[in-house]
Amino acid sequence: MMSAGKTYVHAGRRRAIFRLNALGLGAVLGTGLGSGNAAAQAPAACALMPAATAGPFPLLAFLGTRAAVRRDIRESRPGVPLTLNIRLQNIDAGCAPIRNAAVYVWHCDRDGGYSGYSNGSNGDHRGGTFLRGIQMSDEQGQVSFTTIFPGWYPGRITHIHFQVYLRDAKGGRAAATSQLAFPDDVVRRVYATDAYPRGQNGTVRDIADDGLFSGDGRLQTATVSGSVASGLVAALNVGVSAGA
Repeated sequence: MMSAGKTYVHAGRRRAIFRLNALGLGAVLGTGLGSGNAAAQAPAACALMPAATAGPFPLLAFLGTRAAVRRDIRESRPGVPLTLNIRLQNIDAGCAPIRNAAVYVWHCDRDGGYSGYSNGSNGDHRGGTFLRGIQMSDEQGQVSFTTIFPGWYPGRITHIHFQVYLRDAKGGRAAATSQLAFPDDVVRRVYATDAYPRGQNGTVRDIADDGLFSGDGRLQTATVSGSVASGLVAALNVGVSAGA
């Protein structure tokens, strides 16, 4: 017999899928969507995540496809292994975890190219879908992605884009759109390896020089553990205004 707890979880999932139909996500999320466990925890700070542009490479048409729903987004792209853990917190309800929210992440490859676009000197990747994916937050409000450490391109520090989708009541728009950064020392260690032939980013010194981040970027900078040799784990708390 199914327990009351399991019945509640399954009902919550069904309601979330129904709300996301307007995004074209309901049909592709379906059942069997696993977020995985977030092995590393971000600091306990709870604050509204500053907004940041989705940029010119969001490939929103990808959201309505079954291929988008996945934990491993590498598609054999080379680079230092990275596990990305994001924990959603409702700033309107005592920082409670936000369950059954769709989180979309995307970033460039080690050479600075984005899938789905022709990036000039960074390559023509039209038709590609690498380093993009969607997961649904679990009971702890967490999602986890298996990816690689991003590369860089002129004028920007190393970053990962993400969006959070809550419900149809948001008008089919993301409840949060922002970007994630990494500690400078981690970035330097990664780019010193042979896996990143472009080497260090000499066009932007630090997050303060990247005008697309808010203030000192503290809330948008992930906590990183692990090693370059065995793989890194990045964790970030994302505060969202989701209502009481």
